[in-house]
Amino acid sequence: MLCEFCGGETRGKNVRRQHWLNKKLYIVENVSAEACTECGERYFHAKTLDAIDNFLSQKHPVKAHISVEIVNLNQAQAMA
Repeated sequence: MLCEFCGGETRGKNVRRQHWLNKKLYIVENVSAEACTECGERYFHAKTLDAIDNFLSQKHPVKAHISVEIVNLNQAQAMA
């Protein structure tokens, strides 16, 4: 497959994905994707994204918890 952004070739690869579901952010490892060898853009099949939703909607093992800051760049620029 060719990348929509740069026209580079894509290859199958397992990647880490940030995934939102029900207003919660998850980091999901070992997700099957097509990744551009030139720019790194990633493409996911709909069935892969559905499988992630189904997995996260059920009781599932948790590898780790992390803390994440949420910032507003517009506020920061207004303060400068």
